[in-house]
Amino acid sequence: MEKVRKILVHLSKENAAPQCARFVQSITGHFVGSVEDQATVSCSLENNRFIVCDQLCDGGVPLKRASFCPIKYLSHSEADSLPPETLSRGVDVGVAVLLQSANQRLLLTRRASSLRIFPNVWVPPGGHVELDEKLLDAGLRELKEETGLKLSPDEISSQLLGLWESVYPPMLSRGLPKRHHVVTYILLKSSQTHLQLQACLRPDPAEVSACVWVDAGLVKAVVSAVDGENDSVQIPSDLPQTISVTEVSPHGELSEISLPVSVFCNRAPDHGEDIERVSTGTKFALELWLKTLEPHTEMG
Repeated sequence: MEKVRKILVHLSKENAAPQCARFVQSITGHFVGSVEDQATVSCSLENNRFIVCDQLCDGGVPLKRASFCPIKYLSHSEADSLPPETLSRGVDVGVAVLLQSANQRLLLTRRASSLRIFPNVWVPPGGHVELDEKLLDAGLRELKEETGLKLSPDEISSQLLGLWESVYPPMLSRGLPKRHHVVTYILLKSSQTHLQLQACLRPDPAEVSACVWVDAGLVKAVVSAVDGENDSVQIPSDLPQTISVTEVSPHGELSEISLPVSVFCNRAPDHGEDIERVSTGTKFALELWLKTLEPHTEMG
């Protein structure tokens, strides 16, 4: 049996034995066909294989792709033209951590401009899953590596929110796919306020160029700016025009700056240079986070 070198997505439908997904195979499309963009699935990490299946446990979790997902629109000839080293990659697995403070703020980080994939884009802390690692442990490790926040599993509660099918570049108009991931979004609830957590932030400047704590009001505006749509984004008048952001210098020094709220409501451009924005997958995860708050707002 070939030695496993990295965690890859495996697919199982109707109780079939899990098969390793191909790089050019749509994970979402495997379950819902070529038109719909969201499925309900179960997932598990078994023997260094990330298995996504349609046998639902506990109601399952949402799996979604962008309406403009490149894999959805890739022609046979375009797929055949991909380099062999890309075609043989499989579909990688990532983990992203939505860290919620006791006062219901979420931590987002801006990816360093030197990163090859999605530079200058706002995302939750996260990264790859190492061999023999549990998803939660991978999320906590990446959180510590990127932000310096060291949280142990016994001081937080965790919940798998959903899965996002991520492709880079994010649209075919921006070039043929080079990376294909399924990102698992995990909600971590801390008993500390965002100010207590902020005091312990030590971001790695090689990965993170800024950090921000967002509340539900701002998040609602962010998710209303749906990528792939063209209507103008209305920023609610009760939101401040700017938000305080912690910028990280190349040497790791922190300073407070103000950024226009409109930056967080930017949409993914379909051509030209990418811009500073919240990633499409992050918007999906933020929508799921807002749903977890709903019972509290009703009671309040």
